[in-house]
Amino acid sequence: MARVLTLTLNPALDLAIRTGPLRLGEVNRTQSTRLDAAGKGINVARVLARLGHDVTVSGLLGEDNETAFVRAFATCGLGDAFIRIPGETRINAKLSEPDGRVTDLNGPGPRVPPAALEALFERLESLLPGLDAVAISGSLPPGVTPSMLAELITRVRARQVPVWLDTSDAALVAGIAARPTGVKPNDIELAEWAGHPLDTPEAQLRAALRLNAEGIDDVLLSLGAEGVLWASRGEALAATPPRVSVMSTVGAGDTLLAGTLHGVLSGWTRERGLGFATALAAESVRHIGVGEPDAPDFEQLLRATHVRDLSTDPHTGETHP
Repeated sequence: MARVLTLTLNPALDLAIRTGPLRLGEVNRTQSTRLDAAGKGINVARVLARLGHDVTVSGLLGEDNETAFVRAFATCGLGDAFIRIPGETRINAKLSEPDGRVTDLNGPGPRVPPAALEALFERLESLLPGLDAVAISGSLPPGVTPSMLAELITRVRARQVPVWLDTSDAALVAGIAARPTGVKPNDIELAEWAGHPLDTPEAQLRAALRLNAEGIDDVLLSLGAEGVLWASRGEALAATPPRVSVMSTVGAGDTLLAGTLHGVLSGWTRERGLGFATALAAESVRHIGVGEPDAPDFEQLLRATHVRDLSTDPHTGETHP
């Protein structure tokens, strides 16, 4: 299989908490709690490793509470190329209610010293030869600016390695300007980049195709329960996921990106890859954690996932070449 590097600049220990309906300002009882070494790039890496790829994880990791991460990397078979920095990696709390609503309480992360970022750039240069893809995911910690993220993307592209980006806000704007191979925004993040609401499928499609026209080969737009839109070099597909019971949406977007990359790296058609990724993301929301490609009913989920070509679909409201 392929050799992939994922970069997580601001990892976290995710404290997943299942509750009944939250009552603000009152005592709430938890139904379960779980603490996982996480971060969006690490989640992507977990899925890709389960799918058989040779995956290395890198980024910036607090040295004072690294044990859970080191153990997770070994368990998942991930190569550890993280740069250690002083202090503790942040803890993010994810509160999941019975109706599927998830409330995130995310910390900023430790401040990154300049020397650590320089070390990360050096390590990246040593890791790039022979890679088939790089995925950069998640927020930026204090001390890492959007322009620094853009420089990371530029360095990867200079080595002719495909790089996919999943971030938000100013980091997404700067990242897009550096022209990664692909981006994976959600509808809110894409609207922020576009500068206006994208409250119809037609508006979402136009914004995704605009990114294609500006040099981003692939735009993977996650729309939650509504599905996924994938615009690739001016052509677009849409996928509708199967109906499932939602326990937690944490990690679903990371699973979607990993599943899509798996299809690309395996040489699948875009239709097959999008269907697979969408079904795997749907599988992930049924439980805490990323998608399980070995789930007993995964083939059923796959058959219940519908992919259509928007270039000929009358429901898009327009026709594209």
